Amino acid sequence: MTTPELTALVRKLQPPFLADLGPLEITTVLAASRQRRFLANSVITNQGHPASHIFMLLSGGARSFFLTQGGQKLHMHSYPPGEMFAGMALLSRPSDYLLSTEAVRDSHTLVWDHLRIRSLAEKYPKLFDNALTIASDYLNVSIAAQVALSCHTARQRLAEVLVNLASGIGHRVSGGIELAVRNEELAAAANITPFTVSRVMSEWQRGGVLAKRRGKVLLASPERLLLQDL
Repeated sequence: MTTPELTALVRKLQPPFLADLGPLEITTVLAASRQRRFLANSVITNQGHPASHIFMLLSGGARSFFLTQGGQKLHMHSYPPGEMFAGMALLSRPSDYLLSTEAVRDSHTLVWDHLRIRSLAEKYPKLFDNALTIASDYLNVSIAAQVALSCHTARQRLAEVLVNLASGIGHRVSGGIELAVRNEELAAAANITPFTVSRVMSEWQRGGVLAKRRGKVLLASPERLLLQDL
């Protein structure tokens, strides 16, 4: 992607990480990045590995997960185009990634290494402010998830997970919003069993709220899902 094309795409996406920067500042930040592409299902960052790079998604979709000692993947966050992830690379002290991140579709990203993004953030402190705001948003999502686990029914949790994924990694297609997600991943995110996921989603499919495909879910209307008798 050429520099003018990249600038035009970033202007369209309005990434939160670059919010309130001037045109010349954005140009400088973009010029310090490099472009990388990842195939669907490929791992972009690994939990426990040195946090050496920070990423911004230009197209496609990604999600982060925590890998338990038992090998279970716990879904944490989803990233649509315009979102940044792997923010541990912004810290001054050597740090490791707290989560793994994988592409859910073929994805195009911008990448900055640790030293470069630190230098840019010292030059443009607004980058630090934006990163803190993003981290605060992630914390709010985590708090909401914990509240849901404590207070909501299994059906409510599953509905909320699907709606959140739709806004994060959903891909609009004919008939609604499509998610590349498996029952096992939904079960981990909602803290229910894969059997419960299969049973509830089969009920919702019979009601016309969603359609199940191999490794994918088509939501006719995420808002309608939350209005179901949960």
